[in-house]
Amino acid sequence: MGLMLCPADDEVTSPDISWSHYGFNLFREWLAQTEGFALAEMIGFVGHRPWSSVTSTLVPLLDHPDDDGDLAPAQCAAMLPRLEAIISERSQADDPILHRRIEDTRQLIDVMKYCVDKDIPLDFC
Repeated sequence: MGLMLCPADDEVTSPDISWSHYGFNLFREWLAQTEGFALAEMIGFVGHRPWSSVTSTLVPLLDHPDDDGDLAPAQCAAMLPRLEAIISERSQADDPILHRRIEDTRQLIDVMKYCVDKDIPLDFC
């Protein structure tokens, strides 16, 4: 069983991205590490560090239940520049795991751009 991030438009041709719950957790751990903190330190995961102590624009994605809810188009728009910067910073990856994280980020960007362009939420399902 896994999860999918998809536009809330019920269009079968809309872009989406899916992971296993474990894979999504690994992806978010990598994003958090890229942003300079450990996801396990945070409230809602294993730790006690408040999310208010993190200044990343990726917080709405990182601090989100992985099987319910959505992100507003404005939240997606705010995250896109940072996600694109992460790709440009790491695009020369020889490591297959890093290459996978970059490809996941590219797919996520595609889905978020679609949501922003259509002004629809990004659903977690």
